[in-house]
Amino acid sequence: MQNKTILEIQNLKKYFPVKRGIFRKSKSFVKAVDNVDLKLERGETLGLVGESGCGKTTLGRCVVRLDEPTEGQILFEGSNLADQRGKELKASRRHMQVVFQDPFSSLNPRKTIEQIIGEGFIIHRMYSPQERREKSREIMDVVGIRPEQANRYPHEFSGGQRQRISVARALALRPKLVIADEPVSALDVSIQAQILNLLVDLQEEFNLTYLFISHDLSVVRHICNRVAVMYLGHIVELASNNTLFERAAHPYTRALMQAVPVADPFLKKDSIQLEGDVPSPMNPPSGCPFNPRCPYSQEICREKFPEIQALETGHTVACHFPQS
Repeated sequence: MQNKTILEIQNLKKYFPVKRGIFRKSKSFVKAVDNVDLKLERGETLGLVGESGCGKTTLGRCVVRLDEPTEGQILFEGSNLADQRGKELKASRRHMQVVFQDPFSSLNPRKTIEQIIGEGFIIHRMYSPQERREKSREIMDVVGIRPEQANRYPHEFSGGQRQRISVARALALRPKLVIADEPVSALDVSIQAQILNLLVDLQEEFNLTYLFISHDLSVVRHICNRVAVMYLGHIVELASNNTLFERAAHPYTRALMQAVPVADPFLKKDSIQLEGDVPSPMNPPSGCPFNPRCPYSQEICREKFPEIQALETGHTVACHFPQS
């Protein structure tokens, strides 16, 4: 029987050394991801949200080993990716692909669309040259790019079309897991809707699992089954889509939601005022990382890191005083 969990992250840490002085010694570290636990179920879309600089992208890059984790385990279908090297890692990466944030810089300007999409076939030594061309044009048609455009270059396409090409490249190898890193943030609103609907349709067609990274809660609400909220390298809240948007418990999550514009000038919302700036990941505060900005902060918040507690089935929060 196939395991329901496709990806499990355990105690994941990613520290970037900051080198100073004549001898360039590492005296401090940027703690981009700090002790994260997360699970993805097969076929679901898990949203990962938070402010810029909270570690979302670094977490996604660690999953596919574009960044080497400092510590922890990344279990993909039961195998620890953190221990894999060479051919073993290459074989695993075939089943994990990334859709990057910027479609303008993530595509090689010197290659045609057909070459970009078919590059994975060459790397993994799949199919004959003729079959590669056929498969590349097949997947182009699936994402809404006309096959007769196969010999054009990226600069000849619009931003939305480029992102469709990025999606096609990610899907060419028929992956099981796709890391979508802010896939629509660089696009116009009307184009965003097209790409999001495309991702939903492709998920059903190819039985994909998405780790969907975004700072836009309205997008996350549209596409995700569950949502994890990240702050300063930590997961502070995790819940199903409906639960999080109806009964968010962490003050940071509530503040994020209240910052989302609503097209109703008469709607009154309770406002949570966040004080100060986001602390530096080089020198995070003691206790709860959110305590310097939290309006409900008390002495224990400055002294002790909050343990993750379950408020209800599938809803966890790392807070000493979760809101109801």
